[in-house]
Amino acid sequence: MKEIPYYLPLQEAIDLSLKHKLSSLAEYVPLDEAHQRILAEDLHSTVNDPPFDNSAMDGFAVRYEDTQQAPSTLQIIATSQAAAGNQDLTLSSGQAVRIMTGAPVPEGADAIIPIEACNVEGNQVTLNQPSKPHFIRKCGENIAEGQVGLEKGCYLTPQSISMCATMGHSTIPVVQRLKIGIISTGDELKSPGEELSYGEIYESNSYGLSGLVKMLGHIPIRYPAVHDSLEALREQFDIAAEECDLFLTSGGVSMGEWDFVRKLMETEGKLVFWRVKIRPGSPPLFGHWKGTPMFGLPGNPVSSHVVFRMLVVPYLRGSLQTSYPHDRIVHARLNTDVRSTKDCLTLRRVTLTSTDEGFIADQPKHQGSGNIDSLSSADGLTLLQPGQSGESGELIQVLLL
Repeated sequence: MKEIPYYLPLQEAIDLSLKHKLSSLAEYVPLDEAHQRILAEDLHSTVNDPPFDNSAMDGFAVRYEDTQQAPSTLQIIATSQAAAGNQDLTLSSGQAVRIMTGAPVPEGADAIIPIEACNVEGNQVTLNQPSKPHFIRKCGENIAEGQVGLEKGCYLTPQSISMCATMGHSTIPVVQRLKIGIISTGDELKSPGEELSYGEIYESNSYGLSGLVKMLGHIPIRYPAVHDSLEALREQFDIAAEECDLFLTSGGVSMGEWDFVRKLMETEGKLVFWRVKIRPGSPPLFGHWKGTPMFGLPGNPVSSHVVFRMLVVPYLRGSLQTSYPHDRIVHARLNTDVRSTKDCLTLRRVTLTSTDEGFIADQPKHQGSGNIDSLSSADGLTLLQPGQSGESGELIQVLLL
C-alpha cells in the first residue's frame, strides 16, 4: 500500500493538492452578469480610450502661444460639445472655441482655459490667467486599441466591469462557476430552527462554508448532514462526486473511532495527504472519491473556516490560475500574549486597532476551536511561524479576514 504523506507543513500540503488541479472551462456572459466572475482570457481593448483628444474641463480651447500673457482677449468662433463635435473645426491665431468637458479639441488648439478663469462679452473672451498646455486628455492615453486591459485570472470587481465596458466589450469570457459540494457529518447535528435534544447541537459549518464558496464566485451545493456511518457517508460521497466539481466535508477526519471520513478515504478513496502543521485545524485531508477531488475539513467551526482559508482557497486559486483572493497581510504589534506552537503555523484570531505607530493586535476572545464567536468578531489571523514567541510587544504578521 502506498504510504500517505502525513502531518505536512502548510506549503507542502498546498503543493501536493495542486498536483491534482481542477480543470476549468470558459463561457461568455453578458457584461451585466460578469460581476464577481474570473476572467478566462486576456481582454484587449477594441478602441482607443479616449478615442480622440478631448477637454477635461468646461472652458475655452486656445493656442498656447497666443495666451502666455494675461489678460488676453480672443475671438470666440464656435462651440465644441461632447458627442456633437465638428471634425472640421480648426483654430487659428487669436481665436478661441467654447468647449465642454469630454468634447473634441479643435485642430490647432493645445490648451484649455477653465471657464472660471475667463470673462465673456459677446463673441469675445478675456483670459484672466496665462494658459498652460494642459486639461487635454490625449487619444489613447488611458488604453490603446489592442492593448491588454485586464489579464486572464482577473477577478471582476465593479471597477473591472467598468473597464470592460470602456474597452467596448458587451460579453466577457469567464471561467465557468465550479459546483462545490458541502457535507457536514455527525450524529449530534440538527438544522437551525429544529428542537434540540440533550447532546445535540445546531449544524453551522455548512452554512459558513457555503458563504465562503459564494464569496469566491462559485456555486455551493449544501447537502443534509450525514450520520456517523460508513454506509451513509459512502452514499453521500457518491452523490457529491457525481454532481460536483469538488466537495468538502466537515468532521470525521481525526484519529477517533467515529472519524469515518478518514476511514472511508483510507480504505476506499484515493488519499493524497492527511494532517497539516497548522493550529487550529491540523487534521484535514485531501484526496479523490471516484475521480472527484475532495477536502476533509475538521468539524470544529473555527477549524473548518481556517482550513478553508489556508488550504482550499490556494487550491482554487492555483487551479483556476487567478490571483484572487489576494492574501492581504499587515504587520501588527501584539498587545497581549498569544500562545504559539513549536512545530505549527499558529492562526489565532485577533482584532486590529489602527494607531499612529501602526496596527495593534488584541486577542479579546478565548481561542477554543469551537468558539465561532472568536472568528466572527476577528479582523485577522496571526501568522505565527513555528517557534515564534507570540509575546506581548512582538511585531507579527496578520492575515486579514
